[in-house]
Amino acid sequence: MATPEFDLNDIKRRMQGAVSSLSKDLGSLRTGRATPSLLDPIQVDAYGSLMPMAQVATVSVPEPRLLSISVWDRSMVTAVEKAIRESDLGLNPQTEGQTIRLRIPEMNEQRRKEMVKVAHKYTEEARVAVRHVRRDGLDHLKKLLKDSAISEDDEKRQATDVQKATDQYIAEIDGVLASKEKEIMQV
Repeated sequence: MATPEFDLNDIKRRMQGAVSSLSKDLGSLRTGRATPSLLDPIQVDAYGSLMPMAQVATVSVPEPRLLSISVWDRSMVTAVEKAIRESDLGLNPQTEGQTIRLRIPEMNEQRRKEMVKVAHKYTEEARVAVRHVRRDGLDHLKKLLKDSAISEDDEKRQATDVQKATDQYIAEIDGVLASKEKEIMQV
């Protein structure tokens, strides 16, 4: 039986997945500025099933504190409006024909701090995911060493590479958090 090869690129790809997931999660966090990704978590009850906002409307940012949603199908306007109202974003939609406007209110200091806490929670989950990938990689290396598929020197060298990749992605995650925190706290 041939033992599977150790693939550092696969480990890096999985760690990058954790960073991408974090970026997506942080993108949906509300800051004081309007961003189309703010509406990503909203599901619209359309045609008998729940659909992401992007599949029923176009979202644009005409001003820094305004989102404009152009609903493609006139019959879906009330469903989109209802989905926005029922979301936990605390936004009040104003409808004009097939266009829905969302004013993004200023956030107070307490709300900003709550958002930063949520951002920290998402970041910690991403760090844990990267560490799980590291553990999987190191376990795989130990198994290869135990099965005599690689030498001790190879195992140590590759374990060092896995740790370097882990450090790199944790630093990238911390950088993503720092920029999001700055964006949230900016008045």
